[in-house]
This record gives sequence, structure tokens and C-alpha cells, in this order.
Amino acid sequence: MMADTSGNPTAGRNPARLDLCQPFLNDLPISGASVTVISSSGAQVALCASDAVAARLDEIQFELGEGPQWVASTTGTVVLLPDIASVSHDRWPIFAASMGQLKVGAIFSIPIRMGAATVGAATLYRDSPGGLDEDHQSSALAIASAIASTAVQRAMTFATDDVSESVAVPALRREVHQATGMILIQLDTTATIAYSRLQAYAFAQGRTVLSVARDVVTRTLAFDNLPL
Repeated sequence: MMADTSGNPTAGRNPARLDLCQPFLNDLPISGASVTVISSSGAQVALCASDAVAARLDEIQFELGEGPQWVASTTGTVVLLPDIASVSHDRWPIFAASMGQLKVGAIFSIPIRMGAATVGAATLYRDSPGGLDEDHQSSALAIASAIASTAVQRAMTFATDDVSESVAVPALRREVHQATGMILIQLDTTATIAYSRLQAYAFAQGRTVLSVARDVVTRTLAFDNLPL
């Protein structure tokens, strides 16, 4: 079923940001979409999400560091999950378990390429199980290629400008990076371990990484005061 944005509360909000997602919704049999630019170092800027489910799907993969979006962005290949219920827990154990939170039947991650470089991914979802045929996959790749330059330019702008959060534009995650740096200092460790501790604490508390990061940044939570 094609997405109907006429009843979407975000459809009229921040149209300049939603336009990166809209072509996927217009041309493909999907329910929602998000677009994220991912650097070679793994830093992410989420540029748009068509709805709350798309935003949360993107956020879960960012928090966990696993899922189809990561595969698409690192390998430059399309990842098709036409039936989420059949996703192997061996491949992405925590991601697969997290899908129970969302009413998602299928996920498709499309690499965003500029020439030979993959600069991010578009994550598309359907409410019910179902695939993308070869024509739809070709269309998705063509759309991803068409928006690539604009996506990178906006990612560079958003990385330096203050942008208010909304469902249409998920958090730019500055707070996560800032919190990771603070935890790094508190624990006298590496950035990788600091971020892993942030992820683990959020998972154990049943919270998002972003909400825990905000506690760290506002100094209501200090990791050097937590039990080992």
C-alpha cells in the first residue's frame, strides 16, 4: 500500500526537510521512510523521517549500532527484509528483539551513493509484510542517487547549525556525541568503550540512548558514580 501523507501530521511540517523522504513515498509501495547520512567514521545525521515509526526505526539502529541500515551504508547494497517476523535473531539479535516495539511488517534499506562512495542510507518500511520487486528496487536506488548531493549538503549544514527537533527531523545526536566525550573523561577510557557503556545503560534501563545522553550532558547522571 502506498503511503498516504494527507493524514500524516508531519506532512505539512518542515517541507524543505521532508522532501528528501517524499519521493520514496510517492513512487514505492511503502508506509514510511527516513534518510540518514553516515560518514566513514560512523557519525550520523538523520535528515528526515516521514512519521514517528520511521523516526524510531532509524533511532533504534543508531542506538544499537546494528540493523539493515548499517549494512546498506557500509556495503553499498540493498537490504530487503520483506517479513520482519522471519528476521534471524543470530544476525541482529537486539535489533530483531526491538522490532516488537513497532508495528512494522517489512523493512528495506537503500544505500545512498555519490559516485563510488556510499554516504548514507534510506530506510523504508511497510506496515504489513511484502517485498520490493526489481522495478521498485531500481526506482529506490535512482531516488537515493538523485537526493545524494542534497543530503550531504544538508548534513554538513545541520552539523554546524542549530536545528529544532521534530518527528520530521530526528535529533541530530550532538548530545549523544557530547555525552560520549563526557563519559570518556569520567571513566578514563576510549570513545568506543564510553559509547558502549552509554548503550548498555540505556538498554538496561529501558530508555533511549538520546534520553540518557541528555541526563549526562545536563549532569544529572555521571557514569563514574555508577556501580561497575
